[in-house]
Amino acid sequence: MISNHKIQTALDEIKEISKIDLALYSEKGKQVAATFEPEGDMEEAVTSFAASMAESQMLSGCHFFKVMVEGEVEYILLTKSSAEDAYMVGRLAVCQIRNLAAAYMEQFDRNNFMQNILLGNMLVVDMYNKAQKLHIEQAERVVFVIEIDGKKDAAAMETVKNLFVTKTRDYVTEVDEQSIVLIKDTRDMKEDEELQTLARMIVDNMHTEAMVKVRVGYGNRVHNLQDIAKSYQEAKMALEVGRIFYAERETIAYSLLGIGRLIYQLPMSLCEMFIHEVFGDEVPDIFNEEINTTIQKFFENNLNISETARQLYVHRNTLVYRLERLEKAIGLDIRKFDDAMTFKIAMMVIAHMNQQKVEE
Repeated sequence: MISNHKIQTALDEIKEISKIDLALYSEKGKQVAATFEPEGDMEEAVTSFAASMAESQMLSGCHFFKVMVEGEVEYILLTKSSAEDAYMVGRLAVCQIRNLAAAYMEQFDRNNFMQNILLGNMLVVDMYNKAQKLHIEQAERVVFVIEIDGKKDAAAMETVKNLFVTKTRDYVTEVDEQSIVLIKDTRDMKEDEELQTLARMIVDNMHTEAMVKVRVGYGNRVHNLQDIAKSYQEAKMALEVGRIFYAERETIAYSLLGIGRLIYQLPMSLCEMFIHEVFGDEVPDIFNEEINTTIQKFFENNLNISETARQLYVHRNTLVYRLERLEKAIGLDIRKFDDAMTFKIAMMVIAHMNQQKVEE
């Protein structure tokens, strides 16, 4: 049910306004929250009242009230006063707590509903019948998967919830121990750049507020409830492909995976065949830090030798020497566009094969 902290806050606010102390118990007589310290053990009195037919009762200088949720006794509320206004304050407090409980249960039901959609646990007919009961409408949505580096804790979940607490059309839930799922209503986000900005904002807030490092992957826009599961799978694939081919990125969109998505879906037999065609029987073992940095900068500068040499703080001839030495080792001259593309794809395929071996 509702967190004890939220109930305590509600009781404190009611006392501040009414100047009347209150206490809330479970139907079993366990204290949930209070603005004063009740005298003696109230368990027997509370359980006895909970089992009675009365809706309210005066006992030991306190008004007792039943808080009914969906026809069942959920809590017992006490107001510490026999004055007439204590009865009125108690009735108002019962309404407040009942409404909090009902809102929580509705949100809980909605989260369960969205979890079942994400996991594909519902028939389409049942999905739309349940959505109607929960007042969940058809809308354009995108699923964001927030993958946490390390162990996920309650603080991380609360941080994400707080970011979207005012957005009643968004849903924050979880389906595994490593990630948090945001189902975002994107009707007001017309440009894809806005999705990237949102993903970046989540990364920054998780770092500053929850002090955790995260990666965010997100799927394509979908318009039907049953397609939310598809966007979820796309977001998960974006993270998996990004981990292999775009490790430096903290946010990754499924729609921007490019050639990485194609390579990821290739069977290992085709990958091995391609690497054999490019390098022969054995991949040359010359990729030290200097060579890797040189290659990375060379590609970043679109095969421009002068600009690459400037950024690496080396003479142009030194860079040319390194590239020629690389050509002798691998049989590819990455100064030429075709060879550069072949080499880049080969490196991505090798990364994919290494990842597959790790997972096995």
